Amino acid sequence: MTRVTAAQARRLALAAQGFDRAHPAAVGTRQLTTVIDRLQVLQLDSVNVFARSHYLPLFARLGAYDPADLDAVIFARRGRYTEYWAHEAAIIRRDDWPLWHWKREALRERFTLKSAWVRENTAMLDWLLLELAAKGPMTVSDVEHDATERRGPWWGWSDVKEGLEYLFAFGDVVSAGRRGFSRVYALPHQVGLAELHAIEVPRVEAQRELVLRSVRALGVGTVGDIADYHRLKITPTRDALRTLLAAGEVERVEVAGWGRDGRDGEGFVVPGASIPRRIETTALLSPFDPVVWSRDRALRLFGFPYRIEIYTPAPKRQFGYYSLPVLVDDRLLGRVDLKSDRKAGVLRVQSAWVEPGVPPEGLAERLVPLLRRAAAWQALGDVRVTEPLWGDAAAALRAALATS
Repeated sequence: MTRVTAAQARRLALAAQGFDRAHPAAVGTRQLTTVIDRLQVLQLDSVNVFARSHYLPLFARLGAYDPADLDAVIFARRGRYTEYWAHEAAIIRRDDWPLWHWKREALRERFTLKSAWVRENTAMLDWLLLELAAKGPMTVSDVEHDATERRGPWWGWSDVKEGLEYLFAFGDVVSAGRRGFSRVYALPHQVGLAELHAIEVPRVEAQRELVLRSVRALGVGTVGDIADYHRLKITPTRDALRTLLAAGEVERVEVAGWGRDGRDGEGFVVPGASIPRRIETTALLSPFDPVVWSRDRALRLFGFPYRIEIYTPAPKRQFGYYSLPVLVDDRLLGRVDLKSDRKAGVLRVQSAWVEPGVPPEGLAERLVPLLRRAAAWQALGDVRVTEPLWGDAAAALRAALATS
């Protein structure tokens, strides 16, 4: 079995995620779709302090682009992509819709059996389907816009949203894109998904394909990493890996330090995966970037303990409300909590930190140009470190900004 060092594993993982190439001179639809297809899933999240989560993986890998171009690509009603619970709420290729038939049916069976709400609200679910059939794609607020004009029985807003979300999980209702950040719900035929929706890929076959895609996207991963990428269970992931190993579509490797007590651990790669000699990049990572969305993997791969603190009371936060890991070459060397102050036209650095043993000045030198590019990308005119300074890299970053 091939042995991979910890540094090689990092470079292998980052190359698989597209960090082994320079940013293009210009970013258009082709570059955006290439990255999304490589990632397999683009996770969505509602927090918009600096920029919404789904914009950040593209900026990290491509540099500046027009977010409206990405919206047009991923939220087009009959476009290349659609949305489903493929990790969390995530963008996936429309052509991959049949690979999730098993999950839609599993969720239908699970909630029909275990959810009292579903059993007690079948009339409402039927009514929602009739509303969409009669009126076309709608958001929750469209459905609830005026109770006095409703033709059907009245339910509370939370009930309508819950009903639409169950129907979305079952696939009876699909996404017709987003309006602002509100999902637009539709029936499959209303967005051109009827034919793909009718294809039933068997569970074992679909999960085997998803496992193979996870290995490609991760570069190298444990069974748990691979299962987590598409939120599969461990047992079917192991079963799929056995089949893929027998077919020669994946290989085992030993990764230094990935086992217990620092011993070598088992990982999986695709045959012929090339390990770059170096990775040269500086990037801000969303908390939901595939490089760090598994906190266990971020710790194992980079020695980087990470959590987001949006649910932590402000006095108890260690690093900031929505701190972003800073990738420098093949290491995570720090984190910054950013806020787009659009009224003032300023990108505010609310906290800045380095990892143990990293010189703050060294991180600041690499980070300042990136923050300038990030501010320009967000149409902000300046970058400022918030007073009072918070974080062991804040002073060095403020000094570097003053001289840049």
